[in-house]
Amino acid sequence: MRVKICGATDPADIALLAGLAVDLVGLWHGTGGGHAELSLPRLAALADAARATGGPEPVLVTLEARPGVLAEVLAATGLRWVQLHGYQPPAVVRAVKATGATVVKALHVRGRDCVERPLIRAYERAGTDLFLFDSATADGRVGSTGRRLDAAAAAELAAATDLPFLVAGGVSADRPADPVAAHPRCVGVDADSGARGADRALCGARVAAIAAAWRGAAAAAGRTDRPGGPPTTGGHRDGARIPAEARR
Repeated sequence: MRVKICGATDPADIALLAGLAVDLVGLWHGTGGGHAELSLPRLAALADAARATGGPEPVLVTLEARPGVLAEVLAATGLRWVQLHGYQPPAVVRAVKATGATVVKALHVRGRDCVERPLIRAYERAGTDLFLFDSATADGRVGSTGRRLDAAAAAELAAATDLPFLVAGGVSADRPADPVAAHPRCVGVDADSGARGADRALCGARVAAIAAAWRGAAAAAGRTDRPGGPPTTGGHRDGARIPAEARR
């Protein structure tokens, strides 16, 4: 059960997460001015900081849909993971995968409906490594909305794909009550709003509580993964396969 914390903006955030055995840290660039948007130089600096700690793998989180721009960002920063969090078509997945990056494609759920559901198989064929199930608001806002993902919708998406997936959308320490936490292809959780204190800064206690709760739920379901270690594997339907670079 991997833990990804999104929206780091400062080297102190990276150091905090490294000390809490967080596996992945989301760095925002090309998000249209979101609360954690980073300039390209700042993005590169935080990616370097994450690598220097030997801690969380830095992940580009972006709404950008131009393959050429994405390739330039990856070349300038050395980032190896990309979370395509907008409504990018499968062709963008294919282009990013061609750079050698690990591709996480967000699937957005409004209520019980997934906007990209008709494209799931096309995303798989294009080279998606993992999906991320996240909630969207009725007015179309995506990313760090704090809106809890519908558990039944998450289960339906899990049944619609053979790939491993991360779960986002209102993630907090009490969220593992959802059955999706025990799914054999649920390889992690992605939190932003639930990992922050009243001052909107990343909160170590909240991050630790999320990690403990989700990893505890996985263990209770008979999952044998340890934090930062190789995942239980098997066929896609029987156990999650995630890229080797995620295994530290």
